[in-house]
Amino acid sequence: MKNKCFNIVWLIAILLSFTACNDFLDIQPVGKVMPKTGQEFRDLLTEAYSAIPSDRGMATFRSDELTLEGEQNQESLNSYLDIWCWNDVAPDQTTLSFGWQRYYYVNYIANSVIENKDNITEATQAERNQLAGEAYMLRAYMHFILVNLYAAPYTHCNPAATKGIPLKLNSDVREVLSRNTVAEVYASILSDINEAEKLLNVENWPEGETYRFNTLSANAFRARVYLYMGDWANAYDYATDVVNRHGELEDLTTSSTLPNHYQSVEAILSMERLFIASSLGVGYVNPELMSLYRSGDMRRSKFYRQISSSATEALKTGTNEFRCTFRSAEFYLTAAEAALELNDMDNARHYLTELMKKRYLAAIYPTYEAEVLAMTQDELREEIYNERFRELAFEGHRWFDLRRTTRQELTKTYKGETYVLQKDDSRYTLRVHCSQSGTGGRVTSSRTQYDNT
Repeated sequence: MKNKCFNIVWLIAILLSFTACNDFLDIQPVGKVMPKTGQEFRDLLTEAYSAIPSDRGMATFRSDELTLEGEQNQESLNSYLDIWCWNDVAPDQTTLSFGWQRYYYVNYIANSVIENKDNITEATQAERNQLAGEAYMLRAYMHFILVNLYAAPYTHCNPAATKGIPLKLNSDVREVLSRNTVAEVYASILSDINEAEKLLNVENWPEGETYRFNTLSANAFRARVYLYMGDWANAYDYATDVVNRHGELEDLTTSSTLPNHYQSVEAILSMERLFIASSLGVGYVNPELMSLYRSGDMRRSKFYRQISSSATEALKTGTNEFRCTFRSAEFYLTAAEAALELNDMDNARHYLTELMKKRYLAAIYPTYEAEVLAMTQDELREEIYNERFRELAFEGHRWFDLRRTTRQELTKTYKGETYVLQKDDSRYTLRVHCSQSGTGGRVTSSRTQYDNT
């Protein structure tokens, strides 16, 4: 059976090795081998989970979380330098690429499960439903990351008229795709979550399987989607539902477990591993980020280690233990931001300070609470943004937060060279790479031509 599943995956990999800019996935099937039993479909989904790109982590290098000054690993540096300094026009050939094709590889598997959910043998109805529910969530999540890498942010464009990414909603590899609008992509994402919710029936997975979607992950995902859309009412409703159902927070004044650890009480879905040790070994934590941690903030000592007067390294990532897609703290912050934008200042302050209680020493917390209670709406908005930066650093959120909110100017310096990402810079959106060679516009490793229209 293992060999059979390997053959299935191998075939899919062959088929998905060609992608297009104007005729996305314009490829021809060469055969078809499909699983039949519940275990075979489970194995296939496991492969899909393992194939999810770590692009949210790689996007950290485009944000303001890391400095490369005093880099530790010159060899790894070559893979990330051009990403870090937003050199998308002519990056070095050693520069790592974001995983466009792998998203569609995962979606091919997800679509195959969805299409065959009623024909799965040797499985109960609940097992078949759970498999299909996970597949819908995987498809939605892949489209979500893609549209937030390769399309303008929903909150900074006309979503109904702006091109997004191609939706792939079936396993037909012969289908010719074109780019859907941003609005269409988001509508599809929400539709898939709705379908998933009807089918998901596992509330908690045993340790070792917590990377699989569970029942709570549907509303957690919805809350994030609506936040990115600027749909404050829905973002608030779903975020508060998550908090009410799974609101426990690590008390960093007493706990030695980091909140993004897969065994944390905060963990909702531990699906993505965003960094490996060599990735973080490229540089160090940006001093400007460190300056945001105030006296009495336990995250400074528990999230980071200062290794010299000028260098700090992150401790909350780099190993397989730090797998995190959704955790409870995110939804306190989502509820706070959404309440603020709904002019509900009391609940904005409430959800923000509830998180702060678990992050600051008891002796200093009342001082910071009083400051929050006295803030104007604009001051509180900035504080919530800063708290997201402090709390969710190195968890794949910062670049997406910059895109959907201020799109501020960023300045970086490396070996005397200054790089600037201007406010609202077009480089806040990645370009799709296309070949100039006679491949019919297919996406390849070529870095000489782009299609972002």
